[in-house]
Amino acid sequence: MFFKDKKILIIGGTGTIGKSLLKQILKDQPKVVRIFSRDEYKQFMLENEIGPRKDIRFLIGDVRDYDRVLNAMDSIDYVFHTAAMKHVPACEYNPYEAVLTNIIGTNNVIKAAVAQNVKKVVFTSSDKAISPTNAYGATKLTAERLISAAEYSKGKAATVFSCVRFGNVIGSRGSVVPLFIEQILTQKKVTVTDLKMNRFMMTLDQATSLLISALKESQGGEIFILKMPVISLHDLVSVVVEETCKKHNLNIDEIEIQ
Repeated sequence: MFFKDKKILIIGGTGTIGKSLLKQILKDQPKVVRIFSRDEYKQFMLENEIGPRKDIRFLIGDVRDYDRVLNAMDSIDYVFHTAAMKHVPACEYNPYEAVLTNIIGTNNVIKAAVAQNVKKVVFTSSDKAISPTNAYGATKLTAERLISAAEYSKGKAATVFSCVRFGNVIGSRGSVVPLFIEQILTQKKVTVTDLKMNRFMMTLDQATSLLISALKESQGGEIFILKMPVISLHDLVSVVVEETCKKHNLNIDEIEIQ
């Protein structure tokens, strides 16, 4: 019962990871979980899904807004920072927006956590931060460096900072598996950039467990990485096409791979 009677803030709490974290944390009977995100509709949907509870607070706000982040962290024990611009093309075509959310936003989280004497902060990074080849990976790597630097330049502050590096979370919002299935059902085709590309894959349960374990075990400055299976996009596409066709009685020979 690690979170019993504790106050937790989940930044980006209406996302796939945030929602999974919330459900896991509620089992420990926390005093309150604050869900911080900028999407009013997703908060409305999550509130309806969970039902009325006194131990959940929904806060509208943007991680880019320091004053709002500072206010959200008032009297908080633990922070999970999962908010990000995470779609590679979106970050590529809007790089400064990615900087504002992924870098400036993370710096706001760090400053607010120190100011509010938060016990621990865990930041969710990406495998694309390793030798980044795109704007998204570059912003995540910079955010990682900010978190690590915060641990060693925080002075007398007691806040512990750490990172978790995720692979591709299977079935998360905007990920490839749901996209492939939708393409097969509606267009009878799958679009792939490069079939020779490999991807690190993890389940939502693995991602959630890794985040909570990282929070519990962190001493400061670590980057936690799960040993993840690697899958080639060729194999992934083949399996998704085969299984989707089987489930929906489609002719596999009619499915085109572009």
